[in-house]
Amino acid sequence: MDFQWTLSDLISYMSRNSGMLWEYFVSHVIMVLSGIGLAIVIGIPLGILASRHEKLGKVILTITNILQVIPSLALLVLLMLAIGLGAKTVIIGLLFYSLNPIVRNTYVGLKQVNPSYIEAGRGIGMSPLQLLVKVRFPLSLTYIMSGLRVAAIIAIGVVTIAPLVGGDGLGREIYAGINGQNPLRIYAGAIPAALLAIVSDIVLGYFQKKLKFDDRKSSKRTGKASKATT
Repeated sequence: MDFQWTLSDLISYMSRNSGMLWEYFVSHVIMVLSGIGLAIVIGIPLGILASRHEKLGKVILTITNILQVIPSLALLVLLMLAIGLGAKTVIIGLLFYSLNPIVRNTYVGLKQVNPSYIEAGRGIGMSPLQLLVKVRFPLSLTYIMSGLRVAAIIAIGVVTIAPLVGGDGLGREIYAGINGQNPLRIYAGAIPAALLAIVSDIVLGYFQKKLKFDDRKSSKRTGKASKATT
């Protein structure tokens, strides 16, 4: 069945159903934040552990790589069979999918720290924990933020299939549109999800740039130079 519609029809539909769409949007964001939050809490320590123990690091990275390549629907179905329907299944699935970019980028970020900074820290008597907290971790933040950007984009996309395992979110509107052959409902769910992914990438990219050590160092030098000239 053909369904003829215009942009004004889409705007009118979204306006009439703004309350329902907003509820789906909030649910979508909560699931994304919950999954990524768990991935940060678990993934960053795993990345630190991987950077300190090479053999164990290979095992950790291999496991997260395997989790990453499992098709999202297959992973969610397996989790559904294990723990049942609902948002909890989706959040755990997001945790598994977000681990790889966060663990890997934490590992790479810690490994790329200039050894001269570490030696300088040791020279002033810093303990391994102090070196991690005050030297290595701050210098690797831009890499960690890059992993977080990737994880956020993946999570926002994966949540759109949450309704298949009993979850909420904008995917409910998308699948309702598919089942009813109504493109207005498909676009009403897909457009906010796409905008959420774009905005998240832009915002996290901004913070990643702000955290870049070389940029901060050069800006400080520029500021000192300008003060000296005045």
